[in-house]
Amino acid sequence: MEKRTFLRHLGQAVAASPFLFTPWPAKAGPHTPAVPDGRSGDFWDQIRADYDLKPDYINLENGYYNIIPRPTLEVFLEKVRQVNYEGSYYMRTVQWENKNRLAARLAGLVNCPAESLVITRNTTESLDTIIGGYPWKAGDEAIYAEQDYGAMQDHFELVSMRYGVVCRKVSVPNHPKSDDELVSLYEQQITSNTRLLMICHIVNITGQILPVRKICDMAHRHGVEVLVDGAHCVGHIGVDLAELDCDYYGSSLHKWLSTPLGAGILYVKKERIAQIWPLLAQGATPPDDISRLNHTGTHPVHTDLAIDAAMDYLEQLGLERKESRLRHLQRYWTDALRGAPGVRINTPEAPHRSCGIANAGIEGLAPARLAEVLLETYGIYTVAIDSAGVQGCRITPNVFTTEAELDHLVLAMKELGLRYGP
Repeated sequence: MEKRTFLRHLGQAVAASPFLFTPWPAKAGPHTPAVPDGRSGDFWDQIRADYDLKPDYINLENGYYNIIPRPTLEVFLEKVRQVNYEGSYYMRTVQWENKNRLAARLAGLVNCPAESLVITRNTTESLDTIIGGYPWKAGDEAIYAEQDYGAMQDHFELVSMRYGVVCRKVSVPNHPKSDDELVSLYEQQITSNTRLLMICHIVNITGQILPVRKICDMAHRHGVEVLVDGAHCVGHIGVDLAELDCDYYGSSLHKWLSTPLGAGILYVKKERIAQIWPLLAQGATPPDDISRLNHTGTHPVHTDLAIDAAMDYLEQLGLERKESRLRHLQRYWTDALRGAPGVRINTPEAPHRSCGIANAGIEGLAPARLAEVLLETYGIYTVAIDSAGVQGCRITPNVFTTEAELDHLVLAMKELGLRYGP
């Protein structure tokens, strides 16, 4: 089915729904419910109505930035007005009190002590603070995977050049046979000089969920600290830092928690804080006070303030219900394509090894070209991945994605598999 025909039919279906495009108040007051109760009609149609969706394409690239639902957006805009109205008065009075309160609320979401978590601008800032601020010595070794995010790998290369750190890379298989295989993959690289091991909680290019606790337990037995890239986790799957027992954890809140752009978190075990050198200088602060790692200068504080609204929305939606929905949407399209001629699924099949993110490619079609064809011919927006043993497009639905839209993706991939595949 061609792009224009599908989008026209989809628009007709949307117009026929009594739940879509329900007007939302111009300003969401403090008692305005962020999420409908779901008792009447289809719950997910009501959730979809909270989003202003561009009609030009089906957005299946929500992993970079999950757009903000209208209730959160209205609160955010009101906070922009508030900070602009109060100006320096706000910045010099309650700025830090509010940020600390929000950090404590986020700490509750991920189950860690409030004194071990700070709000940052993104995962890159969080993790690079640890990589760059770690007490490296010449000959120390670090381990990470070629599937890890590029900014972190680049920073490891910088500390290698600056301090003489030896970087050891592994390659995470797209379809591991067991947790033991993954744990052993990292363990085989550990030597007496290994200081820090970085792993993804969810691999951003495939959506694979790694057995974080098992890898942490193994590393700790060898005296190695573990840094976890959880960029795609908070607001996507349940994150329990006490259970994971990692030493450091970073995540972006503008992804699956759907805050405005420019919000993230950094968690550091209390006993590790003092050894990390700050990214930006902070005034006289006790060595074990995590705030010494959180000096950012003047920044858009209204973004921080909107975290409250994003968490309200998540709580009313229900994290377990959201996680279940995202996993359902991913399995809906990947199960339909596994085994299809010419189609390659780059995400593990076992349900516990993935949630909302997955990756699929077409044999004989370069990922960049696949992304172009999906957009230009079928009206589907994705992102091409062509590195580290992964050739395909990352597909990241959101809570507003419909099964009808994923049916269109399945049809497109099957047609392209037959056209370009062997």
